[in-house]
Amino acid sequence: MVKLTGIPDTGNPRIVIVGGGFAGLKLAKSLSKAAVQVVLIDKNNYHTFQPLLYQVATSGLNGASIAYPFRKFFEGQQNFFFRLTEVISLDAGRQLLNTTIGEIAYHYLVIATGAETNFFGNALMQKNAIALKSINDAVMLRNTILCNLENALQARDEAQLNLLMDFVIVGGGPTGVELAGALSELRKHVFPKDYKELNIKQMDINLIQSGDQLLKGMSAEASEKSLEFLKNYGVKVWLNRRVKSYDGETVLLDSGEELKAHTLIWTAGVVGAPIKGLKEESIFKGNRIRVNEYNLVEAYDNVFAIGDVACMISPEYPEGHPMVAQPAIQQGKLLSKNLTRLLNGEKPEAFKYHDQGSMATIGRNHAVADLKMFNREFKTQGFLAWLIWMFIHLISIISFKNRLIVLLNWISGYFSYDKGIRLILGRKKE
Repeated sequence: MVKLTGIPDTGNPRIVIVGGGFAGLKLAKSLSKAAVQVVLIDKNNYHTFQPLLYQVATSGLNGASIAYPFRKFFEGQQNFFFRLTEVISLDAGRQLLNTTIGEIAYHYLVIATGAETNFFGNALMQKNAIALKSINDAVMLRNTILCNLENALQARDEAQLNLLMDFVIVGGGPTGVELAGALSELRKHVFPKDYKELNIKQMDINLIQSGDQLLKGMSAEASEKSLEFLKNYGVKVWLNRRVKSYDGETVLLDSGEELKAHTLIWTAGVVGAPIKGLKEESIFKGNRIRVNEYNLVEAYDNVFAIGDVACMISPEYPEGHPMVAQPAIQQGKLLSKNLTRLLNGEKPEAFKYHDQGSMATIGRNHAVADLKMFNREFKTQGFLAWLIWMFIHLISIISFKNRLIVLLNWISGYFSYDKGIRLILGRKKE
């Protein structure tokens, strides 16, 4: 193995993992005792707990509370190396990754690059809307929300006031629903005290969903209850509507209806984020990488893909597994075992997804949960579901310190009805 970009040749097979999301992180950690060299590369030097990004965007949490440095997480793992870089392209013939810091050779390559926001080819939407896929996105959204209200104090007329105080969320999945609920809590408990000169009742929160139900993929009970919760919070839910265009002020729906808002938040879907250089036949619809039951990329014998970017087709999942954390974590864990088996000349084990259910929270004391335990389904909505949602998310956060910080923020916010991190730091969406 050639020594490149300062990574030493340890004499062990080198497994290069691209992406430190749920899948990549689980794989790298699970290989801690294997006789391999693990090289993780990522454009950030930290892992982000994405399910709580919406709370950063709505002033409930600090971004640092849901992020954790890779080097800290792996500090005791002797076979681990990290490089801060981005992949330019893959040269599979030479078993090299071309990156912004040079070439990185591999024996086995694992692509765990996750997903990116899908704007469905709408360049104007991509330019004017705010996505929510990273801490930078969440901080930008928080800045935009707060700046809008600051600017509303100086509004010249009613039309400008409405543009600044109204918000549109596109996408009725968990992120959109949770964001709408959190914004409605700000409108009810926080903004009336912060902006006494404004009539906060004029603030409209619109949630647009292309289908006839929210939280597609969850049970009918969860969908109906989430709609009920949001309506009780005063969120205007638009079902069976699609956004045709948005110029930064006017949201045009396919029904011909129009909404006015300076801020549109896009949570309407994602596509895979594969690296360049893969063979064309390896890319499936949704820009996901087609893999077999061992997560091996089709047309390759030493390139794997796991997590959101991977599409493993089966009778149960004809379009691949859902692009959520659990399949990613389970694939990362199994692939670590299979790579060890391959190195030992043994047959790998086929992946089988164990669906543990889905959850979403809709503001204070309200959530919906469809859980699967001991081969039985368990559905609940309301306060119990909210407690379950908090517990599951809390124990899933990396590091005891971050868990404690998040828990203290939640306890403080619950009893004070406050969102304490109302800071305008960095840039906002222009």
